[in-house]
Amino acid sequence: MSDYIASSPEELQAMLDSLGLKDLDALTGHLPEEVLLKEDGWDLSEGMSEFEALAKLKKMASHNQIYEDLYRGAGAYRHYIPSLVNALSSRGEFLTAYTPYQAEMSQGLLQSIFEYQTMICELTGMDVSNASVYDGATAAAEALLMCRDPKHRRVLVPASVHPQILQVIRTYGEAYGMEITVLACPHGVLEESVLQEALSEDTACLLLQQPNYFGLIEDAETLFAATSEKKVKGILHINPIAAALLPSAKEAGAVIAVGEGQPLGMPLNFGGPYLGFMASVSAMMRKLPGRIVGQSTDHEGRRAYVLTLQAREQHIRREKASSSICSNQALCALRAAIYCSAMGTEGIEQVASHCVSNAHYLAQELCEKTKLKLKYPGEFFHEFVTVSEVPSGVLLKHLEDHGILGGLPLSDHEILWCATEVNNKENMDHLVELIGEVAA
Repeated sequence: MSDYIASSPEELQAMLDSLGLKDLDALTGHLPEEVLLKEDGWDLSEGMSEFEALAKLKKMASHNQIYEDLYRGAGAYRHYIPSLVNALSSRGEFLTAYTPYQAEMSQGLLQSIFEYQTMICELTGMDVSNASVYDGATAAAEALLMCRDPKHRRVLVPASVHPQILQVIRTYGEAYGMEITVLACPHGVLEESVLQEALSEDTACLLLQQPNYFGLIEDAETLFAATSEKKVKGILHINPIAAALLPSAKEAGAVIAVGEGQPLGMPLNFGGPYLGFMASVSAMMRKLPGRIVGQSTDHEGRRAYVLTLQAREQHIRREKASSSICSNQALCALRAAIYCSAMGTEGIEQVASHCVSNAHYLAQELCEKTKLKLKYPGEFFHEFVTVSEVPSGVLLKHLEDHGILGGLPLSDHEILWCATEVNNKENMDHLVELIGEVAA
């Protein structure tokens, strides 16, 4: 730190004066008092050796509850990850690669991104993909920005969209002067009559999640056909595993496909880092945010990869940029590409099929052998909502006492369950037996 020279009191005061603030505390004046750490709240103990620190961290980690059997999804899902994914993505040349500022010197990294983009296009049916963004919620919000213009700033979002996605797009909407209209879904999915009533001349787009937050399959084709008649753009937020069985986003009528890529080879990992993917039809290509890698040839005619369509971003014409994102999740995108390559088209389809069959088996057993009931009658992929007379907390606590992480409690009597290909029949039967002990 010997080379670091702190700002002088005079310089600090000049900065505060330019901001119209009295002191440094005013910078955090908008934050709740309970989250601020007071000076007497610092508890900095003496330093310790690496050996001592490692022992302390291991002791802290021992308090974590690790569930070998879990039935909770809600946006983050446990899937089998082939050993190949971890082995290849952990190689030094991939793990330490940063960002291709000198693109011509980063051919390996650019090729991996190009392959990832190609696979996302195959999953979504779209014409072009970017090199990824931070997560699925960010991808949804960035898609809204692609659709807006001065005369169209209203966004329609069904209440069946994940609450965290809704929070993020509301934050974006407030910053960009967009009106977010949430449409009621009393039966768990968006109905065409509700959509038709909400459409207006200033509507820019409809964001639909497939499957939705409750695990149900939306009638995307009908809904996007209705928006297309009104010149309203369709955005489909898809689960990439479910995309192997359902009609592609483009076939459903969407012009933009986004989603969370975590199911493609990313472990749960306490919530991240994850991967937001984005793809669109060619007509929307120049509005895609972030990086796009293209294939070209060098001066000797050899195949070469380049960063393309970047002039619209901060690098050159900042005031005309449609997004502030200039980075991407390169390592996560690489893992997704390796996962897709290892599984192949048939492998991902088999994973999706097992998800469907396991979830339907679990739902059937819970309804037949306990007093739980399905809340919504519609078709679902690998998640479903149950209602019970027994409080959700009582059911889930009983499962936790037996080393099982149950579904996500949506209310005092509603639980969102998830089953993927890793949940076997023996374990699901055990869960049903335990639920029956309490629910009966």
